[in-house]
Amino acid sequence: MSWSDERVELLKKMWGEGQSASQIAKELGGVTRNAVIGKVHRLGLSNRNGGGGNSTASASTEAKAKPAPKVAKPAKPKAAPKPEAAPAAAEAPAPAPAVVTRIKPIIPAGQPLPPQPSTNEIDPKALAKVTEVEKKAKRLNLMELTSRTCKWPVGDPATDDFWFCGLPSQAGKPYCEAHVGVAFQPMSARRDRRR
Repeated sequence: MSWSDERVELLKKMWGEGQSASQIAKELGGVTRNAVIGKVHRLGLSNRNGGGGNSTASASTEAKAKPAPKVAKPAKPKAAPKPEAAPAAAEAPAPAPAVVTRIKPIIPAGQPLPPQPSTNEIDPKALAKVTEVEKKAKRLNLMELTSRTCKWPVGDPATDDFWFCGLPSQAGKPYCEAHVGVAFQPMSARRDRRR
């Protein structure tokens, strides 16, 4: 199938009338909806709503071809007679009820998240315990870790001072007792935060 001049003109006419790509494909025959969309895009007709793209050139030529209609200047309105004092109830309309929406705003990728309210602060006793444990930690590197050692990272991985705790881990957990106390929250606290 080739796009002859007649078929292109028919496509432009039907597209300008607001017909869908499927309707145009059906009318032309031997062409798919996607082929119509591709041809419309290549012709620069893709934006019917005038929302940018290649349609600006065609919109400016249409504006030159059609002279703008003359708008009559509105006459100055006559001053309305002053109404007599109305009752106090009629003066103030009732305020509209506030609309409450539960839709969370979408944060674009790459943007920092707004501060989140924290309902579950880390227990200061657990933090004190962690600092005491880290003083006697084995300071293992990644290659020295096993399934029985605490895998709690300490420091910045990009520096030479980075290490893992290395103390014996709790059964079924990746961390030692002190780090489990910081890493895992009780179920009730997590449920409360979801509300």
